[in-house]
Amino acid sequence: MNRSLFLAALSAVVLSMTSSSAQAQSGAIPSKSAATNGSARAVIVAEGLDHPWAMAFMPGAPAGRMLVTERTGKMRIVTSDGKVGAPLAGVPAVHAVGQGGLLDVVVSSDFAQSRTIYFSFAQPVSGRARTAVASAQLSADDSKIENVTVIFAQTDVVGGGAHFGSRIVIANDGTLFITTGERYSEKDKSQSLETHLGKVIRINADGSIPKDNPFANTANARKEIWSYGHRNMQGAAINPTSGKLWTHEHGPQGGDEINVPLAGKNYGWPVIGYGIDYSGLRMHDSSVKTGMEQPIHYWVPSIAPSGMAFYTADRFPQWKNSLFVGALAGQHLARLRLDGERVVAEERLLGDLKYRVRDVRQGPDGFIYALTDDSNGKILRVSPN
Repeated sequence: MNRSLFLAALSAVVLSMTSSSAQAQSGAIPSKSAATNGSARAVIVAEGLDHPWAMAFMPGAPAGRMLVTERTGKMRIVTSDGKVGAPLAGVPAVHAVGQGGLLDVVVSSDFAQSRTIYFSFAQPVSGRARTAVASAQLSADDSKIENVTVIFAQTDVVGGGAHFGSRIVIANDGTLFITTGERYSEKDKSQSLETHLGKVIRINADGSIPKDNPFANTANARKEIWSYGHRNMQGAAINPTSGKLWTHEHGPQGGDEINVPLAGKNYGWPVIGYGIDYSGLRMHDSSVKTGMEQPIHYWVPSIAPSGMAFYTADRFPQWKNSLFVGALAGQHLARLRLDGERVVAEERLLGDLKYRVRDVRQGPDGFIYALTDDSNGKILRVSPN
C-alpha cells in the first residue's frame, strides 16, 4: 500500500465496536462468571503482514518501534507510523507447517545496551520439528540478527504441524519462562517428567538450568521443567502485582484454561479438563482429581486464546489491572477484570471486526496493541470507546 492510501485508510478505520456479552465458566466448581458489555476503538497501525505471530516493543529512540514475527519465517521492524521494514537477515530456518513456524519474540531487559532478543520457533529436524528458543543480537543498522544461539530445544521431535506453544516471558529474577505444546499426538507425555512436551520450562538467559528449579534434583526428570500437565500454551505474562507467571492454554472443544503455574505442580492434561474430544466424545474421566491443579478460569465453549497482557498504564484508568487475551476462533479481544487471582467479569471487544487475534501487548504509549492472524495481518491500536 502506498503512503497516501495508507494514511487515508488509517483515518477511515477509527472503528467503534460494541463488544458482545461474554459468558465463561471459572473455578473448580463450574459457575457462570459475571459478564459485562462494553466497547472499544481500534486504529490500524500497520498491515500487509503474513500471518504475524508476535510483537515486541523496542525501547529507545525512535519510540514505538516493534519487532514482529511472521509465522512463515520472517522477522521485521515496524515503526510507529506503520512502516513495515524488510525481513531481517539471519533468522534460522523454521518448520512452517500448520501451527509451526516463527513464533514468539521478546527483547531483553537491557536491550538498549545489548540489543539482545529471544525468539521461539518450530525447529525443523529431519522432516519433523520441535519447539526451540534462541537468543540473538539485533545489528546496529537494524538489518539482521546476529550471534543466533539456540538456548532451549525440546528433546522430542514430532511430525506434523500441531501444538508447538509457545511464549517466552522474562521473569523478575531474569530467568526465562517458555511455554510449550504437547504436539497433539503426544498428549499423554504431558504427564511425563522425562519429556519437555506440555510443560512450562524455566531456564537462565544463557540456557543453563536454575539450581532452584523444582525437578533439578529429581532422577530421570528434565531439569528445565517448571510445571507440567499442560496442553498448547500460546499466552503467558508476569502478573505485575504478584510477580507470578500466568499462562493460558487451548482446550480441545471447550476447556481453554488460565493457570497460575506453580513450581512442580501438575495441571492435569490430558487426565482432567473441561472440554470434549473433536469427535464429540467425552475425553476425561473427571474435571477434578487429587494432586492435579484447577485453572483459575476456563472457557466453554472455546475461544482459542492466544497472547496475554496485563494492563498497567494510567492512560485508561478503567482498564488498569485488567488482563487482555486474544481469541482466534472467538475472533475478539477479551478483557478480564480481576480480583486477585479470580476473574470476576469478562468483556469481549472488537468482535464486529471478525479478526483472529493472535497477540496482545501493552505499548509504551499506554495503548493496547493487538495483532491479527491473517495473510494480510494487521497491527491494531486499541483504546476504550
